Amino acid sequence: MTQLAAPQTFNLLLIGQAGRLTYEAILLLASLRANAPEFKGKVFVAQPSEGPLWEKSPEIHNKNARDLIEKLGGEVITFPSNHFGADYPNGNKIEALLALPEGEPFLFLDTDTLITGDLSRVPFDFERPGASLKVEGTWPTPPLYGPGYAGIWKALYDRFGLDFESSLDPEQPDEYWRRYLYFNAGFFFYKCPVAFGERYLEYALSIRDDTPEELASQKLTPWLDQIALPLVIHSFGGGRDALPTGLMDGAITCHYRLLPLLYAREADHVVEALEQVTAANDIKRVLKQYDPFKFMIYHGRGQKARALFDREKLPRKEQAIRNKLRRNGYWMR
Repeated sequence: MTQLAAPQTFNLLLIGQAGRLTYEAILLLASLRANAPEFKGKVFVAQPSEGPLWEKSPEIHNKNARDLIEKLGGEVITFPSNHFGADYPNGNKIEALLALPEGEPFLFLDTDTLITGDLSRVPFDFERPGASLKVEGTWPTPPLYGPGYAGIWKALYDRFGLDFESSLDPEQPDEYWRRYLYFNAGFFFYKCPVAFGERYLEYALSIRDDTPEELASQKLTPWLDQIALPLVIHSFGGGRDALPTGLMDGAITCHYRLLPLLYAREADHVVEALEQVTAANDIKRVLKQYDPFKFMIYHGRGQKARALFDREKLPRKEQAIRNKLRRNGYWMR
């Protein structure tokens, strides 16, 4: 495994919101406290405030859940939804950055992440931003008659005055998606959330509201955050090599996305960590209020779903895993 570093102090940003994200945030915090005892940073659970961009209040109204978040060391903060809201909730991670302390290093984590090791000892270089490389070629989908990957991505780099050539992976062939800088937005980090957030917002709004002609055939939803993210990271001097492999999305964190997928495909140590941190009575009382956690963890459906799959011979495509879970009655979200 990649060598761990001395413990670092940095802030952690999660998005909290009424419903599923509330319970995922509790699970993440519980796993952080259990498996990263040296973590000394602040944990901000950022919730969007009520406003015209939300049909229903997105704030955490479950008092027991909010009390548990605070007991586990999460600080609930509120930020305004000025640009995204219910139509594009992925934009929460962009707008929430502006509510964090300026000039303090941060790590953003999607709430559907489990901490399985000491997060404080990951050797983040906060001067060089990076993000998750656990990503599939979800965007763009070049049309038959062009432009191709290069034409689409170059249009975006040109839009923001960025050097396109230096972003390429020369070991990958032309017009193969991995040649072009692309991340999963499940985690990212930098030395200042405000600087990062302002640029992230600028780029995302420009792409959405004044879409380059080369992107005319492309869907921007739900990919907008992942379209803008590599541009932001490249603009601050980061890249695909900003972090050693094997720790994030590996030995230290698991971005599981949904519990049925965790049980179906993740390693034994991830399932063991999940079931250990959810066994405490105070955590169990709250997590059981959310049906997927109640049935998958506490009623044993997760282990039954797990028995359907051989982790050494998993289907290559996630959709095949989802379909098998559905056929057998174990799909919950």
